[in-house]
Amino acid sequence: MRAAPLAVTALAAALLLTGCSGDGDSSGGDSAAASPSNGTTCRIGAMDVEVGPASVAPAAGDTGNIPVTLTNQSADCTLDGFPGIDLNAADSSASLAPAEGAKARKLTLAKGTAATFTLTYTRGEAGGKASLDVKTLAIGLPGADTQKSFKWSYGPVQGQGGSADHPTASVGAFTQAGD
Repeated sequence: MRAAPLAVTALAAALLLTGCSGDGDSSGGDSAAASPSNGTTCRIGAMDVEVGPASVAPAAGDTGNIPVTLTNQSADCTLDGFPGIDLNAADSSASLAPAEGAKARKLTLAKGTAATFTLTYTRGEAGGKASLDVKTLAIGLPGADTQKSFKWSYGPVQGQGGSADHPTASVGAFTQAGD
């Protein structure tokens, strides 16, 4: 009857050893993208997303700011990088770059906690050749390949250098909400 407890102990030890990698990282995953708690990248589908309330640019040439709050509705996850933002018009779209001088922070979000970032834009002239007539805002998270779209109600976005393909808009870094 002693053989059964020894077999169970040996099996448990073997299972523990197979869970370790040779480099000292016991997460078993890519440590560059891993969260300290569970190694998962945040997914937009697992987030409650609130766009606004915005400080809308009232006229062409004015600057507006749109805060976006992401509340994690799932297991712990990590945001590491900048949000992926696309401004979509009827027949074109443009991806936004990080704001000048912004530095990405790696954040781990537990279930129920939130992060925020701000989108800044310059309003363009309605119908202007150098304005992007934005219809939707698409938000994606770093390391994930899906986006969530939201109606854009902030007017056209001014283009840089006379081109609507390069909007005068940028995205800020993630910050922990409530900090």
